[in-house]
Formats: sequence, C-alpha cells, structure tokens
Amino acid sequence: MTRLEAADPGWIARADVVIVGSGVAGLTAALHARRAGLTVLLVTKGRVEEGSTRWAQGGIAAALADDDTPEEHLHDTLVAGAGLCDVDAVAALVTEGPDCVRSLIGLGAHFDLDASGALALTREGGHHRDRIAHAGGDATGAEVSRALVAAVALDPGIELIEGALVLDLLRDDDGGAQGVTLHVMGQGQRDGVGAALAPAVVLATGGFGQVFAQTTNPAVATGDGVALALRAGAEVADLEFVQFHPTVLWLGPRAHGQQPLVSEAVRGEGAVLVDAVGERFMVGVHPMAELAPRDVVARSIMRRMSDTGAPHVWLDATGFGERKWEERFPTILASCRAHGIDPVTEFVPVSPASHYASGGVRTDLDGRASIPGLFACGEVACTGVHGANRLASNSLLEGLVFAARIGRVLSGETRAARPVAALSPAAPLVPREARRVMQQAMSDDASVLRSADSLARAADVLEGIAASPGGVPCTDDWETTNLHAVSRVLVHQARIREETRGSHWREDFPDRDDGHWRVRLVSRLTPEGDIVTERVPVQGGVIRATP
Repeated sequence: MTRLEAADPGWIARADVVIVGSGVAGLTAALHARRAGLTVLLVTKGRVEEGSTRWAQGGIAAALADDDTPEEHLHDTLVAGAGLCDVDAVAALVTEGPDCVRSLIGLGAHFDLDASGALALTREGGHHRDRIAHAGGDATGAEVSRALVAAVALDPGIELIEGALVLDLLRDDDGGAQGVTLHVMGQGQRDGVGAALAPAVVLATGGFGQVFAQTTNPAVATGDGVALALRAGAEVADLEFVQFHPTVLWLGPRAHGQQPLVSEAVRGEGAVLVDAVGERFMVGVHPMAELAPRDVVARSIMRRMSDTGAPHVWLDATGFGERKWEERFPTILASCRAHGIDPVTEFVPVSPASHYASGGVRTDLDGRASIPGLFACGEVACTGVHGANRLASNSLLEGLVFAARIGRVLSGETRAARPVAALSPAAPLVPREARRVMQQAMSDDASVLRSADSLARAADVLEGIAASPGGVPCTDDWETTNLHAVSRVLVHQARIREETRGSHWREDFPDRDDGHWRVRLVSRLTPEGDIVTERVPVQGGVIRATP
C-alpha cells in the first residue's frame, strides 16, 4: 500500500496555523502565533514535554555579558561555519538572541546564577567568550522545555494533538500548504489517520539523528519534517553537514540508538581528552585544544582511535572533585554512574556519535520554505546560520530567534484557507526490518570520515532497500521510510561535495576548496522520486579562525 492510499483522512481538525513539533522552536512558534491572534494546532509526536529540547545539556549561547558583543558572537559562528554561513542569518541570530533569552527568562525559565546574582556564563568549543547560559548545571534543555510547556498549557487558543506522526503536506490548487496528514494513536475520536487543516504549516520536528546507528538524538528524531518537505517538492540544503558530537559515552561495540551525551561544557570547565596510553592528543592539533570546533575534535578522536586500534578515547575530569560534578553536571554524573563509571575518580570512555544536522528544509530569514504557506524552524530548518558546522549552543538560540521571526510573519501575512487539492506524491513504504541495515551502512560509510568508495557503498545499500519496499502503513514503517528519504539525499550531496569542509570530511579530497565549493547544495525530489540538485553560491561568511 502506498503512503497516499494509507493517508485518507478519517478525521479533520482546523486552525489558523499547524505547528508540528514540541521542542524549543515549535513551542516558541506556537506562543508567537497566539500573540498574533491566531488559533494554533500544536502537533507532537510523543507527549508535549518529550521534544528533543529536553535532552540539551550545554546551554544557550548569547552575548549577555558586559565583556561580550553580538559582533564577537557572529565572528565565532562564522569561523565554525567554515565559510558557508549566511551572514545575514547569523547577524539576526546574534543581535536578536539576547532579547529572546531574556524573554524566555520572563516566561519563567530559571538559569543558573553566580554568587552576585548574575547569569552564570560558561564557555564551549569555538567560543572566545563565556556566553553559554545554563540551567540545572547540565539540564538546560529540560528547564527551557518546562518553561515553554507551562506557558503553552496556559493558552486556550493552542489545541494540542499528542502521539501524532506527521505524514504528508496537504496543498491547494496553486501548490500552497493547507495542512498535513497525521497518524494519531490513542486520541479517541482522533485515532488513526486524519488531517490537520490550516493555511500555514510550521515544521519544527527536530533532526534526523536516527539515520545513524549511534546518536545522541532521541528515538523520535527520524527526519519526519525533512522527509515530508522532500515528498512535497520543497527545497532542502546542506544535508551533508551532520555534526558528530565528539564526546558521547561509549557503551560497547553493540550499542545502538540513542547514547548518553557528555556535554562539551565538561571540556569547557577543564576536562581533557587522552588516548589509551594517557597522552593528551588535542594539544598541537588546534590552538583551542579540547575546545576546538566539534568537527576538529571529532575527527581527531577518530584518527587517534584508528591509529591505536582502540574503540574509544578517554575524557579526564577527575580534577573536578565530587562537589563540582554534583553541582555543575548532576545529569551526566548520574548517567555515567548508571553505566558503572564514576567520573569523579575514573576516566570516562567516549567516542563520536551523530548529534546535530546543520542542514534541513531551506528557508529564508523569516522561516519561509520554498512552498507557499510552509515554514520551518529549529533543527529541521536550514536557515544558513550554521554553515558547514554548528557553533556549540547556537541551536536552542536558533529555535528561539527564528520561531519569533515566523510569528512576526504570521501576524501580517496569513494566507486564506482554501480547499485541499493534493497530497504529496505516493511513496512506497520501507519496512522496519531495513532500518538497522540502513543505519549501520550510514554509520560505517557516511559518518565522520567519508570517501567516494564509502559513499558509493552506502548508496548501494540505500538503492537495494528502495528496490524491495514492502512496508505497511504503521509508525515503524513510516519512520523507516522517512529515514531512507533523508539518507538518500544526504549521501547524494556528500558524493557531490568533493572537498573537506566543516563537518563534511572527504578522505579523498582532504582540503577545503573555496574556489569551487563555496556553494550551498540545494536539492529537491521530483514527483518520480529523483533527486535534483543545484549549487547556490554563498555570499560573505569567509572568516578564518584567529591564530
């Protein structure tokens, strides 16, 4: 059965705007849409408090200190982005960011304070100032999510549909968005496949970390928003730039799925990386050593693992003492101890795992996608802020800033509701049994280190899976189909980009090539499912790291 045949709506809900996702971006977009006087359907894959935001440990980056400026934050962001940032997007992020954080505090979010009562700011990789605001030591995402969920719950103009997997975009005769189809479980009259109708659709579905066998992302991060956009013919960009977090708790060679993150803030507080013989190997690799941009640290770890034959390296934070661990990193401390490791007295085994997608649904500075009425914000979107590699702790800030910008657009540009004329083209469903094979192929051949040969192997696996779909309409098969769609475009773009830049490392093209590759790869799917890609030049954004 095709997706189209499975998506005949059994129930219909209506609002002025449908927002899909309950992370920081989706919740913030919902609040701003209400401030514009619009009725909102907020659709969440799990419970509203289970968005990906709650997993964020490090914090929110913003120029909030007296000795910091948006210009310095912009500089650090452009350096990390390796020449592919949209400078105007970064300027919006860093100039509007501080007020967005203050507004979040105004909603009731409680950030950690220093002895004077001011925000306790710390530093992470790629930042040259202390500008990371954090909450609960290492539970920033949980606190941000709590505050936003509480604010949303107080607004009767926001209707919540939980346990809903978004399927496809609904469109009018002109191709504009008019809602989405959903598969809802356990919602009484709204059980099964239905339609949420609205002339504005905001995707805030998060990333696609589950494309890979090991990830820091929760199980819900199956690329649903990017896949929906692809099937609808919308443009996506920069999917080849997947950030692998350098320090993820290593749980053994058979570990699969979501792995515990050991925040970069631990290194920001002084922890160091050592190899199997105790050598601190980041010194001399980069002027910032362990606080180098994440792509540099992740590659260095992979190199050291390859050179030594070890399955992981070690993070040494034994100098912190138990009190600092308990006060500053209680979540990480508990996670390590739950897995039999005491970081107070022992080195922590770590290795890279997929963490954040710098690319996604291509948008303008106000979150508009290439289909009228379709918007995207947060990790599902490609605003151009991150370029080839996200600067640490810019993700929560991006969700706040660009969700607010979408809210301002919705307040003045609401489209009229029109009859639905079309669903996205039919897509054969990929069976859930293919997921593990696909994820392992992506981890083996399209992750931190890539080459023409490895990417060809990954493409062969994906083509083989596509040749024998056989899925049925159910959540597992829909999700696997989404992962397959995203993986195809990711590998396609990675094969095209014959250079090394940011989080995209080609063993066969180890140099950065600004002469040929200062372009953004923008792709879309044809109705037949073929990938069409163009190269879009990037203007500005070439800033090298300060020696």
